[in-house]
Amino acid sequence: MDLRTACPVTAHEALDRAVLLAPDVEAVVTADDRVTYAELAQEVARIRAALTAAGIGHGDRVGVWLGNGPRWVALFVALGSVGAVTVPVNTRFTAGEVEYTLQHARISTLFMADRVLRTDLVAMLGELGIGHDGTPTCPALPELRSVVVLGDDVPGWATAWSDFIDAGSDVGAGPPAAGPDDVLLVQYTSGTTSRPKGVLLTHRSMCADAFFAGVRLGLRPGDRYHSARPFFHVAGSTLSVLASIQHATTLVTMPRFEPAEALRLFEAERCTHFSGNDTIALMLLNHPDRPRRTLHLRGAWVAASPTVIRRVIDELGATECVAAYGLSEASPNVALSAWWEEEAVRASGAMRVQPGVEVRIRAFDGGADCAPGEPGSILVRGWNVMQGYLDDAEQTAATIDADGWLFTGDVGILDEAGRLHFVGRTKDIIRVGGENVAPADIEDALHRHPGVRQAAVVGVPDERLIEVPFAFVVLTEAGSATEEELLDWSRAHLAGFKVPRYLRAVDGFEDIGMTASSKVQKNQLAAHARKLLEQERSEVGA
Repeated sequence: MDLRTACPVTAHEALDRAVLLAPDVEAVVTADDRVTYAELAQEVARIRAALTAAGIGHGDRVGVWLGNGPRWVALFVALGSVGAVTVPVNTRFTAGEVEYTLQHARISTLFMADRVLRTDLVAMLGELGIGHDGTPTCPALPELRSVVVLGDDVPGWATAWSDFIDAGSDVGAGPPAAGPDDVLLVQYTSGTTSRPKGVLLTHRSMCADAFFAGVRLGLRPGDRYHSARPFFHVAGSTLSVLASIQHATTLVTMPRFEPAEALRLFEAERCTHFSGNDTIALMLLNHPDRPRRTLHLRGAWVAASPTVIRRVIDELGATECVAAYGLSEASPNVALSAWWEEEAVRASGAMRVQPGVEVRIRAFDGGADCAPGEPGSILVRGWNVMQGYLDDAEQTAATIDADGWLFTGDVGILDEAGRLHFVGRTKDIIRVGGENVAPADIEDALHRHPGVRQAAVVGVPDERLIEVPFAFVVLTEAGSATEEELLDWSRAHLAGFKVPRYLRAVDGFEDIGMTASSKVQKNQLAAHARKLLEQERSEVGA
């Protein structure tokens, strides 16, 4: 499959086409800023010249530590056009996590905000020893030679953004220096079971993934697409930033997802689409402001259960809503339903694999492929698969076999029509006796109860059955359901071995553990569940 005949396969080519198609269409909109595609291209040209003047070029790994906004987008495209590699840095990281990222990626230049929301990023660098000798260096980061700060608080050892740009005012940027197979991004994985790994993604894999996902989502020039997915995650960089550029769509974004502000932007900006996971969708659906907002949604992509997808269609009016499945190592989207398919198919969570990409469902014992309708391990092969993990040949070989198949670590089903149904992450599957239980099945049943705002399920050890489900629920309001009522509901809607052994109501998941992408961190939730059980047992024993 020749992707060049389908879409631009470098970030700068995608922007060039968007400018030709829709120069006056707004490219990126926030509560405080908005730029058109023509203005974005002008900013990219200025940054490219400054990068050239600074000697930043092909193969250099450059850290980008900024919140969502036009400057992140312009810097990302400009870096890609000179052949440099963007290494996005999570704005919610601790100092130690930032140090690991900069050190492991061997960052030479860091572009950063002085602060993001309430976090003082400059002070955090000081904790690492950067700037203590009056230079942007420290012993732990020998590769780092320059720090450029955007904002008012620019320490003496750093370069102000305006000075960086001015240095390139008399320099010609020259022609683009990147090709489709050059690395565009190093995406660090969450690292819940080990140190984070740097996923190597190319211009081709990200741009094609963004294009095909946008087609399935139904994006058109002039549509207005709300996404608060952090740009430092691949769902932000690919499925928000690049998808919008590929289709000359306006990207409406915010520094951190907050449902009331998101709903305000939906209305004020007349958003036609949005993206999110189950948590984001439920926060929007259950927010008290929602009935008061006039929404203009036509579509959405959500990584969520059929119950949540059904509610997005019925209650938010996103009648073209589609389901999505992917992972960082696949750029990230593997499969997506399509806006033109029957609503019942889309609401069921059935997805079409991306064009030119192959998916197999292999038996859990590593043997033969599963028959249609049988769950097994999802394997992926095609143009969207990563080049590998940065400086980690051993983990790369353990994840991608000699035939190019990526072992996702996820569980899925291929139906008779060849559509993919995502079941869950392998590490999250609960082994109840001899049965494999997907937490998503239990969560979906609980989400159908009118008294439940959100549910999250993990496995906890059991002497007899190995593991049993522990469900946490956030109620729609105090007293909207009792724990026993919800257990009775589960018994009526689930097979006996899937019914939660334990169920507890909580106020929310923020204090227990959520990622910057508003995903409940199941490993932290499981640790919390085990701690609760230990406390309750010790109280009974006392």
